[in-house]
Amino acid sequence: MKLTEQNIENNSPKNKTDDEGFLLSNVRLETGFMRNKYNEVVATETSLFDLFIFNGKIESITKKKLTNESQTNLDVKTVDANEFLMLPTFQDMHIHIDKTYYGSGWQAAPWTGSIKDMIRLEEKLIPKLLPDSQRKAEECIQLMQSYGSTFARCHCNIDPISGLKSLEHLLLALDNYQDSFDWEIAAFPQHGILYSQSEGLLREAAQMDIDFIGGLDPTVVDGDMKRSLDIMFDIALDYDKGVDIHLHEDLPSGKAVMEYMIKRVKENEVLQGKTFITHAYALAMMPQKELEFIAEQFAEYGIGIVSSVPIGKQAMPIPTLRKHNVNVLTGTDNLMDNFSPFGTGDMLQKANLCAQLYNWTDEYRLNRALKMITNHTLPLDDQGEQVWPFVGADADFILVNASCSAEAVARLPRREAVYYKGKVIL
Repeated sequence: MKLTEQNIENNSPKNKTDDEGFLLSNVRLETGFMRNKYNEVVATETSLFDLFIFNGKIESITKKKLTNESQTNLDVKTVDANEFLMLPTFQDMHIHIDKTYYGSGWQAAPWTGSIKDMIRLEEKLIPKLLPDSQRKAEECIQLMQSYGSTFARCHCNIDPISGLKSLEHLLLALDNYQDSFDWEIAAFPQHGILYSQSEGLLREAAQMDIDFIGGLDPTVVDGDMKRSLDIMFDIALDYDKGVDIHLHEDLPSGKAVMEYMIKRVKENEVLQGKTFITHAYALAMMPQKELEFIAEQFAEYGIGIVSSVPIGKQAMPIPTLRKHNVNVLTGTDNLMDNFSPFGTGDMLQKANLCAQLYNWTDEYRLNRALKMITNHTLPLDDQGEQVWPFVGADADFILVNASCSAEAVARLPRREAVYYKGKVIL
């Protein structure tokens, strides 16, 4: 079912013209939780509202009345939301779109063994991928948008083979979508900082339009944990960037990396809230007592965990991390590349996977699962008070044919419409 537009008399709050704003009518918003006699959440309450959107912002939110009587006689463009549910747009917090196979036909991942084997493979692949990398990145952005993502943290190769070309092509691709997409960029030394002698390239990248300095398995790949991490942190501090490291190492080296990162962040408050560990597989292998302790430190010093929500023995202890208020974010990681053919670009699928992995089958936890893909923005707070959307918020939202967030997470409905700053992009 498509949304319909028409010009009619309606309850616009201000004297706006058709070109200046529009009324989104009959949109379903969550208003609270329904509880049983044991105070357990058993359902989500919703109502229909009209939202007036002007200049990319939500200017008013009016609950629908039983009567059609208009308070004013103003002609305003009206979009009928057909009682679809409004959700916040999604944020993919870890994805590689600079070296993807997506956009050039099916290709399985030619996994060859160790991470160093993959580095040697990439040294051969990158020259073939670079010439068309901007177009493929743009197709990846379009796919993410179609699933409701309007933000991504893009990890971009910085290595001796591609130099800064991957980053330059990615910046061009993103710039072409600046009116419908937001992003951050992490300069990622995929071939190791020390192993590929990429410190100079990272420092050059830090002077471009990026947000994070990355690293890769400082013990297994670089062979010198302290030196590798110190270079990563020093570049971030020198150029006022955040840190987002890929850490695939298991125990004991993975734990040692995390402990040293905690030490560096503790010493440098400017990095607190700006430091992330992606993958962090060692967390899945830790005894519970050690996990609880390190989770407390992550929360205390503002170190976030970004996960692609792996299945199997590397399944992340997300419930424990959330219990200690660690900032846990998710990403799709890729859209078909030399590491994996499984990326879909659909962040709602990641929330669904979390719910399945951790048995979040009840109404409340399914509802809360949505925060994993919206950078914690939710229609209702933990007590069930309505907190989004609100007047003055950016008009970034998705419309889906679902009765509530819990159903959307569980059933993965089609995205009926996607809006970015009041402009429909799907």
